[in-house]
Amino acid sequence: MSEYLQREAPSEMHIGFLDAEVLDPLHRDSAPPAGVAHKANCSSCAMRAICMGGNLNDADRSRLDTVIHNWRMVRRGEALYRAGDAFQSIYALRSGSFKTVVSHQNGCEQVSGFFLTGETLGLDGICTERHACDAIALEDSAVCVIPFHLLEALCREIRSLQQHVHRMLSSEIVRESGVMLLLASLCADQRVAAFLLNISARQHARGYSRSELTLRMTREEIGSYLGMKLETVSRTLSRFQRDGLIDVKGKRVTLLDLDALDRI
Repeated sequence: MSEYLQREAPSEMHIGFLDAEVLDPLHRDSAPPAGVAHKANCSSCAMRAICMGGNLNDADRSRLDTVIHNWRMVRRGEALYRAGDAFQSIYALRSGSFKTVVSHQNGCEQVSGFFLTGETLGLDGICTERHACDAIALEDSAVCVIPFHLLEALCREIRSLQQHVHRMLSSEIVRESGVMLLLASLCADQRVAAFLLNISARQHARGYSRSELTLRMTREEIGSYLGMKLETVSRTLSRFQRDGLIDVKGKRVTLLDLDALDRI
């Protein structure tokens, strides 16, 4: 069950839905205004081990610093970019979390992904040089702005960085294939269990708790991502709680029986 929704192998850049207060390399109480650019420095960033510069030596990381010029804040509910915007940069998420939303011609919207600290947004724009979705902050978040044409040029000189970018692109293909399989073949209970186990696995790969989760997205957003109604998500979580599989307190979810969830 837990293989569904995976983006990458644990050795890559992904972590789970952790408390922002624990992981955030910034001081939230003194966070700068949204939209204002600030100098980025991979060498001194707390997220360097799980982000773009994680597999680079000091010399190559310094060269990456010349490409990643700045970072900026995006407030909760604000868009980093919108569908149709010209593609210029990809964005390394240094704190916070985002959802991506695809709008259909009939006016319906669907959540297409969730992105967490250490992950990269904006890859959808490479194909057509236009973004295909909206990227909305689920909480006050900070992103490093990486101009893609500069990153491409540096990739031609630094093989390990090129390999990292290739893995990012490949992981998105794997993730989307997993979501398609999940939506096509699993029942509601299995979808929710797979979602929770995926978050658990991603946390554990980073040395954090497998059982204590903080879900920054709403139940409705989870349902949109899993192809389910809000009521179905809520009923499923309540049933899991009655059965002693999980304990839910608002956005905090404790997984009490990982093996049982995996057997659903």
